[in-house]
Amino acid sequence: MPLSQRLAEIVAEPGPERLSFTELAAQLRSRVWGGMLLIFAAINLLPLPPGTSVFFAIPLLIVSAQMVFGRRSPWFPRRIDKRGVTKRELQRLIDKMGWLEARVERIFKPRLAVLTGSGAMRLIGVVCFLLALIAGIPIPLFHMAPAAAIVLYGLALIYRDGVLVIAAAIATMLAIVVDTLIVGSGFVALTYAASRLHL
Repeated sequence: MPLSQRLAEIVAEPGPERLSFTELAAQLRSRVWGGMLLIFAAINLLPLPPGTSVFFAIPLLIVSAQMVFGRRSPWFPRRIDKRGVTKRELQRLIDKMGWLEARVERIFKPRLAVLTGSGAMRLIGVVCFLLALIAGIPIPLFHMAPAAAIVLYGLALIYRDGVLVIAAAIATMLAIVVDTLIVGSGFVALTYAASRLHL
């Protein structure tokens, strides 16, 4: 079942409008780690106001750190857990990702199982933790490339697709290159501006 379809079932179920992250994790069942990575990283794919990316990176740091230590299910600090997510927010996410997932889900399938096993999941957690740290740096657009790589890791875990892990690893390297270029171009621009102003 595609993640968007499972989220749609969660939204349709009777109950409170707001779900804690712990409740959402329980609803995602066996797809909890990939689903959490995908949901939190998808938010970071959006253009965010300067300085706010750090707040959206925190849940990714929490989830990925626990993957490294091999926890069976994620734990969240009480304040963050209580904030949770509303069913309306989940519906917006479904609307954004559902059409894409419906087109590509037939491409994804369980393969190269060693790349999505328990040992590999810990390594993926390390990589996603580092990517989340980069995504949290308050530089405009700096968060988008790392978030895209984390989305791929999330999809890889959801579908148990080792080929997607390889694609995510390539995306990780590209994200580092892209963010390095952003920093480099910013430094060049500042140097040029300073020279023009005779600073």
